[in-house]
Amino acid sequence: MTFLLIALVVLGVLAFVSSQNRKKLADQQRETAAHELAGVKQTADEDVTQFGEELQRLDSELAGNELDEGTRQDYQRALDDYDDAKQSLDAVTEGEQIRHVAEILEDGRYAVACVRARVAGEELPARRPPCFFNPQHGPSARDVLWTPERGAPRDVPACALDAERVERGAEPDSRKVMLGAQRVPYWQAGPAYAPWTAGYFAASGIMPALFMGTMMGMVFSGGFDGSYDQGYSDGQDSGDSGGDGGDSGGGDGGGGDGGDYSASGDGGGWDGGGDFGGGDFGF
Repeated sequence: MTFLLIALVVLGVLAFVSSQNRKKLADQQRETAAHELAGVKQTADEDVTQFGEELQRLDSELAGNELDEGTRQDYQRALDDYDDAKQSLDAVTEGEQIRHVAEILEDGRYAVACVRARVAGEELPARRPPCFFNPQHGPSARDVLWTPERGAPRDVPACALDAERVERGAEPDSRKVMLGAQRVPYWQAGPAYAPWTAGYFAASGIMPALFMGTMMGMVFSGGFDGSYDQGYSDGQDSGDSGGDGGDSGGGDGGGGDGGDYSASGDGGGWDGGGDFGGGDFGF
């Protein structure tokens, strides 16, 4: 009888300790997830702020200029995207929602590139993926051969300045984000930054091959989390791919579903998105 009582007490203690350990582990996981989300939101907030500053510079450049209809539409699209990106970021409660913020910013930066091309009397830029090294640089100008640390060479989309740096053997102006106590290139930041990365690059159809040999490549190939194994490579819902980049409509932001990137230089037909109230800048 005494032995049975002792056994029951031991089993009870073990069950209590196991329960406490599970609770402690769950608390640690929630704390880690909250810390990671805060870091990714900070990164997205930096992107939104930088885009707002770019729009302010653009507003100064356009002051006093007579804008044609296409330029006004592209400019309004950029303003709407900025407004929508701020609102979407404020509403973020989980990591996956960061993807939408990045999608909106990618569209807004392309709209800005279209405005500058129209004002300069140039052809609209092709709808290319953002600069691989730093999406804040806007649409890439061309591909450049790049070799990641401990990885194989591959062509990556780059802005003109970063492409030149890489070809000259210099370090590109890489986007760095917080990983623990240090800042690292985003492609080495791990699964927490996967939605942010996918928001910028999934629609181009070049993932996950673009990130092979990096930590982000392991994420998208299922090395960390199988949930990223195929969804991002499917991209967004297809839209019209051959339209003028300025035909977005004055009040339609580009934050919704997008079509394929156009290689023809006409800007593609990314007409998705909801109606937004406009930005903080005037014409």
